[in-house]
Amino acid sequence: MAVEITTEIQKTPSNGGTSLLEEIRKYWNGHIHDLEIAIHPVGTKGFFDDLDEYRFDKLRYLPRIVDFNAYRGERLLEIGCGVGIDLVRFAKCGAIVTGVDLSETAINLAKRNFELNNCGSDLRLMNGENLDFDDNSFDVVYAHGVLQYTANAEAMIGEIYRVLKPRGEAIVMVYNKYSWLNFLSKLMKVELEHEDAPVLKKYSISEFKRMLNKFSKVEIVPERFPVRTRLHHGIKALLYNYVFVGLFNTVPRSFVRPLGWHIMAKAIK
Repeated sequence: MAVEITTEIQKTPSNGGTSLLEEIRKYWNGHIHDLEIAIHPVGTKGFFDDLDEYRFDKLRYLPRIVDFNAYRGERLLEIGCGVGIDLVRFAKCGAIVTGVDLSETAINLAKRNFELNNCGSDLRLMNGENLDFDDNSFDVVYAHGVLQYTANAEAMIGEIYRVLKPRGEAIVMVYNKYSWLNFLSKLMKVELEHEDAPVLKKYSISEFKRMLNKFSKVEIVPERFPVRTRLHHGIKALLYNYVFVGLFNTVPRSFVRPLGWHIMAKAIK
């Protein structure tokens, strides 16, 4: 089953009567993360396999930081679940999963992904800044790469805290404004993925810690260091793949860790 999407969207300025959240919804209805990598038709098993393989090649750190096997039998909510790549992994490992997203395109594709993988789920169209769940509902809330694209990140963190059970765990990620990738994109004049989104905000480690100050315990791990790109082509991509990646990765991680593009946080309520 192929799913047709529209990739061309006319953005309405926020002063033109359309709310910022509506602009965000429209943008993500027309954009699937890493779509350019997929070689199979949208909505097919091959399509979801393409996205899964690419994601976990690019984010090699993720299974080290997030043990997908550790949440068997626990109620896990993903905010901004997209097409469900990570959420399917949690479900296959035994978590009782709920996924929400602002985008109808994402939720429809996530439902198809779960159907193809024979996994149960509760997938809902919902604003992560105003969740329709009771207080203390979930053991785990996962939001990887979502806070930087939402209208009010502080409101979303407040909702994450509210719906977590006491001693529940939040696993969240934002982009690091003092990262190697942010610097390199400006130096080489290559736009970041989704730099045209209605909201794309980057944070320092200290800013991110302050946003999580309601939690009783917070562990911060900067991650996402250079791997060869399959998204870009041409001379800049060749220089990046065969010069920069190799040289950067000779530097001990202890020196460059604060420059990781992804700031991961595990926070206990």
